[in-house]
Amino acid sequence: MMCYCVNTQPHLYHSHTSSMLWKPFVSSPLHVSATKLIVSASCTKMSFSSESMAINMMSVKKIPISAAATSSNSNVTNDNFGEDTIDSAKGSGTSARGRRLLKVEEEKRKREYDRLHTYPAWAKVLEDACKNDEELRHVLGDSLGNPELMRKRIQERVRKKGRDFNKSKTGSVLAFKVSFRDFNPLGSYIWFELIGSPSDSNVDLLGTVIQSWYVMGRLGAYNSSNLQLTNASMDYNPLYDSVEGSKVMPSSFHDISDVEFQDNWGRVWVDLGTTDFLAIDILLNCLTVLSSEYLGIQQVVFGGRRIGDWEEGMTSADFGYKSFKI
Repeated sequence: MMCYCVNTQPHLYHSHTSSMLWKPFVSSPLHVSATKLIVSASCTKMSFSSESMAINMMSVKKIPISAAATSSNSNVTNDNFGEDTIDSAKGSGTSARGRRLLKVEEEKRKREYDRLHTYPAWAKVLEDACKNDEELRHVLGDSLGNPELMRKRIQERVRKKGRDFNKSKTGSVLAFKVSFRDFNPLGSYIWFELIGSPSDSNVDLLGTVIQSWYVMGRLGAYNSSNLQLTNASMDYNPLYDSVEGSKVMPSSFHDISDVEFQDNWGRVWVDLGTTDFLAIDILLNCLTVLSSEYLGIQQVVFGGRRIGDWEEGMTSADFGYKSFKI
């Protein structure tokens, strides 16, 4: 260790730099133990102390840069302790944010494990069935992957359908589309695209609905000129003027054809005569419930000469032709 010796005699003190007051020598640990050096960023005054044998530089801010040699062993121990503390902090893994992220990742892995090993078998069956069943996908909606929500959706469906839930039917929860193609109320076809080829009972069901619709129109049921109770209040006993009703110009459904089917398409030709378009609204209301509960319908088209794969003149049952006589 290299140190400096200072001549402490008062008569040897000089302020100029030409005096040779400093002389280097190698000191023993006993001399070093009494020495302390303090360095300042800006040195303004230098003083010498014979009792402490140290050099002090007075400044605004003092920074100790060395300590006694006798405490060197303890300093080494303290330095090692600090390094061990830093290493242990690094080994603990991480900051608070890192530990939170690890916890979130662990919880995610646990949920995935539970889903794979404790996922209900019935929920898995429903998910597999949804791949090929559009109606079931519509019923379950966004509940896939959540067994509890899937259970609620199925229970709601059962409550809505009641005892007929297990009854064999082709009803659909999807609303059918309605379009018009140059529809002439005095002579046009009405087309029905079904979800699948209808059975004989389905043909009779849809045919009966069309027949009933025609019979009511034939009797003048769709006359918008005589709707006395439509806007009447039912809070009190309403009044109906039968004399006024009899004076209204009657409306009548003129003609209709048999209901024909080829595969999943059906059609009927109509002449509404003097019947108002109220008849079309009533027909669509009937078909909406029919499609939802009993016979699934994809779309209804008013007008048009040829829709889908319809083949004119094909009346063979071997090729999927069926009809309902009105």
